[in-house]
Amino acid sequence: MMESKLLLVDDEVGLLDMLTFILRKDGFKQISYAGTASEALDYVQKMTFDLIILDIMLPDMDGFELCRRLREITNIPILFLTARTMDMDKIMGLTIGGDDYITKPFNPLEVVARIKAQLRRQSLSVQKKTDKEVYNFGSFQLYKREGKLVVNGKEMSCPAKEFDLLCFLCENPNQIFSISYLYERIWGLASMGDENTVMVHIRRLRQKIEKNPNDPKRIITIRGMGYKLIVSKGTA
Repeated sequence: MMESKLLLVDDEVGLLDMLTFILRKDGFKQISYAGTASEALDYVQKMTFDLIILDIMLPDMDGFELCRRLREITNIPILFLTARTMDMDKIMGLTIGGDDYITKPFNPLEVVARIKAQLRRQSLSVQKKTDKEVYNFGSFQLYKREGKLVVNGKEMSCPAKEFDLLCFLCENPNQIFSISYLYERIWGLASMGDENTVMVHIRRLRQKIEKNPNDPKRIITIRGMGYKLIVSKGTA
């Protein structure tokens, strides 16, 4: 994990220096920096990273738009780290492809913990080679080894955390899981009131695999309990 390559995208030099100090103290050595969106895009097109920490307020492009463009070329975890504290900003960040969202001011140790959790989930996903590789549920197929989701014969873009969440539900069909359990399982941290994170990712998955996302038949909500992936007998 400590050999992981991180890209920090922020135009606040003081914040970058502080984060770098904390990360290096915790063992991270391969850290790159971008002060603008264009610089970040250039980096990602030329180099391979394991995680991106992204500010929203950049001098040349809104961080949300940058996230959309990054999602066209990479599925690595993107962690928003920003002064934008409105719930709608957080929902937007997660909806367009972000995997986590931390607001400033923040506890540096929490940032490191969330980075490690994202990297750990990525690592575990790659290592699970002996598990079942393909889930075929009729209208959609999930290919774990290839990291591919196919819906009605069409391959769909599926960012890392969405894919991990759908994998877990496919591995455990017809079972109810609470929001807090799903957060801890997929994001690797005890829930800190981040119910929106799970809800947004469920909504995005429904938009991909449901015939009518507003009336879901696959990933259903069990009121007061959580979510369940409905799978009929004979499909696997």
